Amino acid sequence: MEQFAIHTLKPLSVSGFDVSFTNSALWMLVALGGIAIFLIIGTMKPEVIPGRWQAALEYVYDFVVGVVDENVGPKGKAYVPLIFSVFVFVLACNLLGLIPWVGSFTPTSHIAVTLALALIVFVVVLLVGLINHGFHFFTFFWPKGMAWPLALFIMPIEVVSFFVRPFTLAIRLFANMTAGHVLLKVFATFVVALGSFDLIPYVFGIVPLAVNVALSALELLIALIQAYVFALLASIYLNDAINLH
Repeated sequence: MEQFAIHTLKPLSVSGFDVSFTNSALWMLVALGGIAIFLIIGTMKPEVIPGRWQAALEYVYDFVVGVVDENVGPKGKAYVPLIFSVFVFVLACNLLGLIPWVGSFTPTSHIAVTLALALIVFVVVLLVGLINHGFHFFTFFWPKGMAWPLALFIMPIEVVSFFVRPFTLAIRLFANMTAGHVLLKVFATFVVALGSFDLIPYVFGIVPLAVNVALSALELLIALIQAYVFALLASIYLNDAINLH
């Protein structure tokens, strides 16, 4: 589990609070740097017939626009930058942890990071709902047209399910990224352990090596899917705030 350890790179303290610069913060900055480079190169020389970088950027942007349009509708266009930012940042953090041999770190394997992202989405959704609908937003917790006795039973469930959204959103991403990296490390250990037999060196390590290659491809897919799921759920939550029931 040492791959998930937080290491202090630069001790810092503000008013007694530990705000040290860590390896997690470093790799989040690397993610932001990579995103910035991707955006700058993709928009540096816009052309009618896009080059590779511009085409890649347009594809990602169109993908996010499609997710927002499908789940929020026309009113969701104003929030495309938010969903796009969340999607590319989560995706970059997920992918960085798959880079071998450079001591890479996966920020999204820590629930503190995923919870912070989820809380940002949750607060924005709450503010959007209140700004657009005022106190009428709270009718979201009261199912329309439902009988009073049943509504009184359903309302607490709706309230609890709404306020646990940031936690379920954070735990889903954190758990998937952590589990995948643990599995990769376990099979990497098998490669070394089984491949070091004196009887037939390296032969027994072939199977776990092949499994690890397959798991790496699967983990790449999971990194993409989890970024998509995070953006998708954020869009669904925005739809609830904008369009109510």
